[in-house]
Amino acid sequence: MTNATDRATEPLMTSAAADSTPAEVNAACSAAAGAAAGLGESLRSERSAFLHELANELDRDREAIEGAAAIETSLSASRLSAEMTRAVNQARLFADVLDDGGYLEATIDHATSTTPDTRLTRIPLGPVAVFGASNFPLAFGVPGGDTVSALAAGCPVVVKGHPGHPHTSRLAFEAIQRAATTSGMPPGTIALVTGIEAGRSLVLDSHIQAVGFTGSTPAGRILFDLASSRPSPIPFYGELGSLNPVVVTAAAALARTPGIAATLASSISSSAGQLCTKPGLIFIPYGAGDALVAALAELLAAVPALTMLNDGIQQRFTQSVEGWTAAEAVSVLVDRTHRGSAGPHLTSVDIGRLSGPLLEEAFGPAAVIVRYDTQEQVVAALQSVGGQLTTSLLFEEAEAAELGSIARAMKGRSGRLVFNDIPTGVAVSWSMTHGGPYPATTNSAHTSVGSAAIKRWLRPVTYQNAPETVLPPELREASRGIPRRINGSLTTS
Repeated sequence: MTNATDRATEPLMTSAAADSTPAEVNAACSAAAGAAAGLGESLRSERSAFLHELANELDRDREAIEGAAAIETSLSASRLSAEMTRAVNQARLFADVLDDGGYLEATIDHATSTTPDTRLTRIPLGPVAVFGASNFPLAFGVPGGDTVSALAAGCPVVVKGHPGHPHTSRLAFEAIQRAATTSGMPPGTIALVTGIEAGRSLVLDSHIQAVGFTGSTPAGRILFDLASSRPSPIPFYGELGSLNPVVVTAAAALARTPGIAATLASSISSSAGQLCTKPGLIFIPYGAGDALVAALAELLAAVPALTMLNDGIQQRFTQSVEGWTAAEAVSVLVDRTHRGSAGPHLTSVDIGRLSGPLLEEAFGPAAVIVRYDTQEQVVAALQSVGGQLTTSLLFEEAEAAELGSIARAMKGRSGRLVFNDIPTGVAVSWSMTHGGPYPATTNSAHTSVGSAAIKRWLRPVTYQNAPETVLPPELREASRGIPRRINGSLTTS
């Protein structure tokens, strides 16, 4: 019998899995369509039990999955352990979401002398496609938030595994498949396909009703356009790219120079900068921030060589940095990227020259320092950049009353506003938003992390004058009065 440790070393002993053929993709999508009715009409309690079993199976195979990911991605053991814990917790979070039931937004208006009885709920869209991310093989991969939130909604999932970690993807898929079988979910509830052409076929397959994607802006935009080009266009929930601006006030720069410099340096270089919330644009004032700029440059210059996820990401990172250094009026403060190295890079530019390639994400350990004189300049700059996953403001408490215009600019461009903290990392919680205006995401009305992520895979349906026998359980409310929602629970008044 093969044990967990043996399975972790399998990537060293076998060749990469062959890309899925068009026929295999179609078969997976057809099976998902066959599972849609059964999964969609299953009880919330049944899907909750399935997600708990899914979490258990991931935990049982933790050693093998983490071992495979370490070999395929060069991510540290501690990072992968934390990511696996996050994947497990995500599954359990959505089990809790199902138990709560508030995501259904079940609302009842009883009949009056002039209006009919109407009852609103949300139902699953049907089979969905999920594209695993390169930088988070577990939390945004096959067992990630897109997959478990869609399964929680009652949608079968066909996952397109990322080519950077095929064996990790396969092991995670097998764990989910076992959980589905053990929990009595219908065949076709979960499937895995591989290959670039498989991804195109997946988006265009008529059985697929929505897509979740985390990756680069160019690749995401191609798939988004494909989803929109279908005879019946489907929702494409893509997380693409973000600069994650950080604004440091003069008072904060003076009062907390060492601490802010250390935090920024860690956030820029952690995981070789391959985090979707890595600070890429840092606004630091002239004068009061000079020491902070020098301290940050000194810390980044001391960071040892870093290993990126794969050669393709390394090459694109180098190209991005070369674009920065070719821009007008920039000062290169740290450059460890020569000869293909993934060392940190830090460029500085006056706020009046912030344009062109400096506003394009460099996915890796690099950032642009933007020097400014006035708060008004920062507000104008924030309003001119594209949509962001996060924007952060580091300030002193005595300044809080004067920060309204910056906070409004932050809100207009970001999904998450961070105060006196750096956004690296995303908490899996009920109140988290991981999204933002384009190009951060293709649909800023939704989040890919947190309990609200389940709503991407649902659509509203109203039953009017319906007999109780056809109503879903959530709408079989016979008491008088119009229900209202209190803390996520349905009650009546």
